[in-house]
Amino acid sequence: MKNILAFLKDLNTHNNKEWFTQNKSRYLQVQEEFNGFTEQLIDGIAAFDSSVRGLTVKDCTYRIYRDVRFSQDKRPYKTHMGAYICPHGKKSGFGGYYFHIEPEGIGGLAGGSLLSVGAYLPETVVVRSIREEILDNGAGFLAAVKKARNFHLGQENTLKKVPAGFPADSPYADLFRLKDFYLDQSLNDRDVCRKDLLSYVLHEFQSTQDFLARINRAIAYAHEEM
Repeated sequence: MKNILAFLKDLNTHNNKEWFTQNKSRYLQVQEEFNGFTEQLIDGIAAFDSSVRGLTVKDCTYRIYRDVRFSQDKRPYKTHMGAYICPHGKKSGFGGYYFHIEPEGIGGLAGGSLLSVGAYLPETVVVRSIREEILDNGAGFLAAVKKARNFHLGQENTLKKVPAGFPADSPYADLFRLKDFYLDQSLNDRDVCRKDLLSYVLHEFQSTQDFLARINRAIAYAHEEM
């Protein structure tokens, strides 16, 4: 991963078409390395979570080019690379396992690399379904969060009050206020460059399997109603 971090650092400094064109061959080498890691990640996750079996690298990865049409930030290239491994691929609407690599200190998502698992910015009908899952099985939901001991439950995007239809006096009231339902774990550059990165990431993702299964069960119910 050292080559990937080095390229992304340079891209952050020279985020323009001329530099990228001159370094296209370097990018293709970095892309090949990342795709190879992603392929191993898919196979490794599929060994403990059959819902992602059969996915390809293309199903789980993203283009380096930014969509700047509606953004004040007109830099043409992303300064990170990510793989989102979820049932039926990244556009399915299901929660998944996300591996994000980005050098420390250059901004972006959480300001560095991370592991994240769950549903980010889900549709309204999905949010309600997950809340109903928590209402019915709150103890199990919290136990699943606790099982993923190196992760934290994301709580940045919340409502000020418990939404209508859910009890404000519930022990799970704070969970009902959530608008995103995911776990995350920050990684620094040293973590990303460890020799056993693949086995580490797979071990950490496996600890979140129960959590993600609950999220995706609720999402499947929501999709049936849509």
